Amino acid sequence: MEELKDASIHHTALKLSSDIKTMKIYDNLYKMVQKLACSPDVDKNDMKTTLEVAIKSTGLDTEIRNLIYHLIRNSIRADVRSTASSSHDPLNYLRRAGIQWERRVKRSLTAMCAELKVPLQGQTRIHTDREELATKWEELSNYQVDLSNYRPVYAPKDLLEVLLSLKGPTKHEEDEFLPRWEFSHIALPVKNLFELRVHFGDLLRHDVGVTEWTAQCHKVLALRHAPVCQQILRKGCTPAPVRGQLWAYVLGSHIEAHQQEHWESLKSNVLITDLIVDKLVFKDVQLTATNDDQYFVFEDVLYQVMLCFSRDTEISQLLSADTSPANAPKAGKQFEGPPCGIVPHHGICMFAAPFCYLYDSPVKLYFTFRAFYVRYCHRLTTINTHPQGIVSLCLLYEKLLQTHEPQLWSHFRELQIQPIRVVFKWLMRAFSGHLPPQQLLILWDLVLGFDSLEILSLLAVIILSFRKESLMQVSYIENIEAVLADLSSIKVLPLIQLALSRD
Repeated sequence: MEELKDASIHHTALKLSSDIKTMKIYDNLYKMVQKLACSPDVDKNDMKTTLEVAIKSTGLDTEIRNLIYHLIRNSIRADVRSTASSSHDPLNYLRRAGIQWERRVKRSLTAMCAELKVPLQGQTRIHTDREELATKWEELSNYQVDLSNYRPVYAPKDLLEVLLSLKGPTKHEEDEFLPRWEFSHIALPVKNLFELRVHFGDLLRHDVGVTEWTAQCHKVLALRHAPVCQQILRKGCTPAPVRGQLWAYVLGSHIEAHQQEHWESLKSNVLITDLIVDKLVFKDVQLTATNDDQYFVFEDVLYQVMLCFSRDTEISQLLSADTSPANAPKAGKQFEGPPCGIVPHHGICMFAAPFCYLYDSPVKLYFTFRAFYVRYCHRLTTINTHPQGIVSLCLLYEKLLQTHEPQLWSHFRELQIQPIRVVFKWLMRAFSGHLPPQQLLILWDLVLGFDSLEILSLLAVIILSFRKESLMQVSYIENIEAVLADLSSIKVLPLIQLALSRD
């Protein structure tokens, strides 16, 4: 058994070593180790021991540990996803629905290009346009674009209608009597409240004082060790001045020289090439963030970030590790749309908007947002079988509501209103644009700390519970939406703690 264990560790080490060598940061790490090996601190007669000491004394060991942590984290994420495509697989229909949804979105973008007579793959900007865009890069809100003929390719309600139309294989005769709008027929495993209580158990433990906690956060930040930074976020009371740095360590998005170069390359591409998604980005920011009292001041930086995001071919590569090959975003020959492989939807910029409160540099903002999007947000806008994908979150929400708020569930049933309709926009946007920014950042602290989107479904249910009395008095979905429209009074942490402590 020990021999098998040693062999497993050996193979894992070889795999990690091979992966590190393919990364852009590898050359810099290798040069740093070479310099240390040649320094007076390293004794050639005891190279192994003295080099290890030198690596630790310079803090290079922490960088290497964080690198390995993120590689292992991503490899576990890839292993968790199911890639089965057998005709006997009960979730095969769901995977096919995901492929069909991606094709539908791409067809819509292609049709828009044909209608407007613009090339899907883009065209080179004329010199005057390039000069104007470069001049106004810091104030893109002053860059004039005619958006009158452009519209979002799809909105949350479009994805919801597809999800509600999903029909899986019927196993038993009694399944025919289940309401078609429920997600109960989908054979995805989701946690019950007890399992959620175990998973989010740190939220129920005794809190330390604010001063003591702030000092502890600064100590953790000084360590620069990603797993410890992730652990500190689990309390949901991160001091604002250190939140951005903690998130960057947890997501592995600290800026290196090659990332600064990559940003400049993306910016250059924006200035040179005119894509249809540029108009969609401008349209989306104007329809959402510009009309939001909390985010309108960040209009200019959101244009920069989202325009560069649309050009980033690395995003497609990063997502391919988290998505089945059939559902992975495609760029290039397969789909000559956005280079990133992602077609902008209504509200996509709201995934980036909260990061404006954390960073004063668009480069830092971009890479942390990109890492967050790749790890979490894309699961909310695709039909997939991931345990934390949008389908699983909808199923979790409905099971929790039916089990722990049976009166509300029955009320919705009597009114013939699908319960998911009243919260889907919250789930798909991870509450961005719905919660006040400071409360949203607390919620996303928990998403990062527990590496889980399940907290979204739990919060959705407890908000309905919190407003149960008002919801029970209304009979139309418009009135229900009115009751739930204003979340400015919601305090995320106390409500989630309340939800976890219920019987």
